[in-house]
Amino acid sequence: MTRIQPSRRTPWRSHVRAVAAAAAVGAMLGGAAVLGGIAPLPSASADTSSAVTVTARSQDADIADAPFPDLAVTVSQTRDLQAQGIQISWTGGSKSEVPSGQTGGKDFLQIMQCWGDDPENPGQPDRRTCQYGAFKTPGSTRDSNVTEGSIADEDLPYTSLGGGFIDPPYTSIPFLSATGKTIESVVDGKRQNVDVNVNEFFTGLTSNEISWAGSSADGKGLAKFEVQTAAQAPGLGCGAEVGTPPAVTGAPCWLVVLPRGTADPGEQNVITSGLFWENWKHRIAVKLDFRPIGVRCVIGAPERQIAGSELASDAIASWQPSLCGAAGGSTYTGIVGSEADAALAANGTAPAPLALTSRALAAEVPDKLAYAPVALSGVAIAFAIDAEPNPLIEVPEDVAGRARQPFTSMNLTPRLVAKLLTNSYVDSLPTGAEKTHIGFLSPADPGHNARNLTSDPDFLAVNPGDWEYQSINAASVADMLIPQGRSDAADAVWRYVVADAEAADFLAGKPDEWGMIVNPYSSTDAELNANKVAFALPRNDFPKADPAEQPVDPAGAGPVNVVTWRPYTNDLATTGYDVLRGDGLLLGPWDPNALPPKYGKTPRALAGLQRVIGLTDTAAAARYQVFTASLRNPAGEFVAPTADSMTAAAAAMSAGEQTQVYSFDPASATAKAAPTAYPLTLPVYAAVNPAMKDADARAAYAEFIEYAAAEGQEPGTDLGQLPAGYAPLPAGWRSQALAAAEAIRAGGFPAPSPTPSAPKPAAAPVAPVGAPAPVAPAPAPAPAAVAPPAAQTDPRATGEVAGALTGAKTAADPELGGISAIVPVVIVLGLLTALAVPFLTRVFGRRRAARP
Repeated sequence: MTRIQPSRRTPWRSHVRAVAAAAAVGAMLGGAAVLGGIAPLPSASADTSSAVTVTARSQDADIADAPFPDLAVTVSQTRDLQAQGIQISWTGGSKSEVPSGQTGGKDFLQIMQCWGDDPENPGQPDRRTCQYGAFKTPGSTRDSNVTEGSIADEDLPYTSLGGGFIDPPYTSIPFLSATGKTIESVVDGKRQNVDVNVNEFFTGLTSNEISWAGSSADGKGLAKFEVQTAAQAPGLGCGAEVGTPPAVTGAPCWLVVLPRGTADPGEQNVITSGLFWENWKHRIAVKLDFRPIGVRCVIGAPERQIAGSELASDAIASWQPSLCGAAGGSTYTGIVGSEADAALAANGTAPAPLALTSRALAAEVPDKLAYAPVALSGVAIAFAIDAEPNPLIEVPEDVAGRARQPFTSMNLTPRLVAKLLTNSYVDSLPTGAEKTHIGFLSPADPGHNARNLTSDPDFLAVNPGDWEYQSINAASVADMLIPQGRSDAADAVWRYVVADAEAADFLAGKPDEWGMIVNPYSSTDAELNANKVAFALPRNDFPKADPAEQPVDPAGAGPVNVVTWRPYTNDLATTGYDVLRGDGLLLGPWDPNALPPKYGKTPRALAGLQRVIGLTDTAAAARYQVFTASLRNPAGEFVAPTADSMTAAAAAMSAGEQTQVYSFDPASATAKAAPTAYPLTLPVYAAVNPAMKDADARAAYAEFIEYAAAEGQEPGTDLGQLPAGYAPLPAGWRSQALAAAEAIRAGGFPAPSPTPSAPKPAAAPVAPVGAPAPVAPAPAPAPAAVAPPAAQTDPRATGEVAGALTGAKTAADPELGGISAIVPVVIVLGLLTALAVPFLTRVFGRRRAARP
């Protein structure tokens, strides 16, 4: 099930697998702050039914010598896994010391993924099958020289005893891959010239191991962990198909948490491998069950195309097996791209892909589309920022005790979002570039513009507590990772920003209270804009407008502009993946020896040193279980993206000229009166012209919509259900979707039915789009239109949708008849009754522990 990719058709199969693999290849190529909390944020949801807590006392046979005998580890999700993130939290540790160049640190944990069972200890992982050692840091390699007399009997098969000073004893734990190949550097007691740490199966760029995860002073800790399937890690083979249809399962794997104390046996520090027996015997292991990866559709099933929004990708990936597995079902292939382009293509009568869009067709042509809501999603700002208390100031003891722990909450205002998007922070521009236009004076005195978000007084004013004591410096927190291209998501972000008076003033050139100014290349005031052309907003892309360029240095090096310095990501999901990995996409040094010479890429930051902010979608944020910012909404409240807050936003949405399409307008009075609404909530509509000439395609699209609006809205982790990161559609939206589906299948909306008391007219064929409706016998007038709920009930009191998703016909609407007329009057009345009940009683039942 793949997330739809730019400019190519691909079945919806294991889409994050493709995204993660692409991201890995790309990496190879080129309130008071909450900190250190154990419970994941609501936005980092999980399947709590599969969360597991294990303890050292329940698994360690040598608990008397255990580094942390009271250690208890909670894994947020252990079943129905795919390529994703999970959260691992613990209590009962000891305050950690960070690694140095010579030691691995003290009193910390190591975390890894392994695939095989130990033949000598059934029901426990085999250390030879663990992906471990790729970073080659002290205390985290698979091999090392060892002190004679400290070698455990269990390590002797993997040890060369050597012969003297120049050939000391050496132990190396081989890697047994799931493919059947073994990487080993000790064979028959003799040392071989083989690197067991970096090999064809994993390197420092691809391995998901965590070599150091520290505990705070209270012995608690929290880490994000990337779960890999056979697609990202063939050497692990997790999720590979086991069995034959229909009884196909995914190959299970292990999550191993390895406590490390203050010194290894026979050593004064932690310097040897965690896989050596005296360390390994204290492991804590949790079995991980995976979804089977691969295609779940019948070969030869009809292929139907979908184009446009990325926001529904995770949902469609889940729905696809049910859709294509049904009798006569279709395989849906997709292309992520501009929603506006997809809607325009779907607006004609020639066969075209079903369009996924969050906005109505904006082209200067009559809008002939039927819009069916299929998902309620959103845009999220994700972050991975670890604490680094400032050593030059007095820091409270409790704050200092949380060093290297991840921040788990962040508040952002529209003005702060504007600063991140406009290269207004000093470090968002190349180091050697001219920066005086944003007030930069010198490295010691950056002037009136802050170096990055975390040092901005504007940020600290809405994030009191631990944040004010930090010294966090990185270009990757001076802006945020953003996707390239045009999208409705970008449009929603800019509309959120410009609807705020403070943000609008800042963009126009007014300094904030601390003197910070907008980068003049992004000023909306033509007189102040460095190009003397106003930066037009809102817009549906994220331009990097500043032409600043770092002088060529060293000789022969290529120039560095803002795009080279801070590259775009491919899409919203890739951004979420980069945040999970702590990869800020930082530019590396110039490599004159490369062919051709080029800039390298800085390796991703490991746990404890992560600094990255990125724009993603709520489904990807949930899949990867990354932390997301709470945004100040038009009502003045900071709200995180959750199912409830997106449902509240749906209740505050309103329709524009195209009355079938609702959106959250942050400038509206309804939005300003919705304190619990998440402001970057977006509906996703499936849009098709019912007059499209391909009847088979229309029928397939109708089936897709009908499934999405019914079974597809049931939250859960099973295939066919609604994944985390979405809110179930309100009842009225589902009715619109079903009405649109029937109209698409029939080739046009029927004319309104006569009143029940009128004599039943003779059956008439459905009028095609644009054709006049058949004239019914005159016995009785058509019933009066029912007023939408917004006219009857204040949505702020009920929590329901702000109004019906249909309304009076406008000049822009095609001659399709009333969309609500397809539903019998009695059902309409029943729905109106239901709409008086707060929808918030339907909780997103899966705020569990975490399938993103």
